[in-house]
Amino acid sequence: MNEIIGKWIQVEGQPYEGLWFIFTQEGTFEAKYEPLGIISSGTYQIDSEQVTIQQNTHTFGIVGEFKGLFKIEEDTLKMALAAGPGQERPNNLEDARVYRKA
Repeated sequence: MNEIIGKWIQVEGQPYEGLWFIFTQEGTFEAKYEPLGIISSGTYQIDSEQVTIQQNTHTFGIVGEFKGLFKIEEDTLKMALAAGPGQERPNNLEDARVYRKA
């Protein structure tokens, strides 16, 4: 789990560029997308290359469990999350968003 810890910012050329996540050692996260004033937070769990995010707060009330996959290579995080809470985990990283370590 240690390699995901820190702040990750979505790179240019993607929907929501500038969206950032901070993952902590304690298993919590915070995310923010400043252009729309969106803030969310909750907990996360890592199991191999699977991530499960439990979003407990969200500016627009979108809360619940988001299942996903991730891969980290050097200072790059590729993360694909289900489109909504309770939906199936993606099968691969084909549609993953790309983040850089801040």
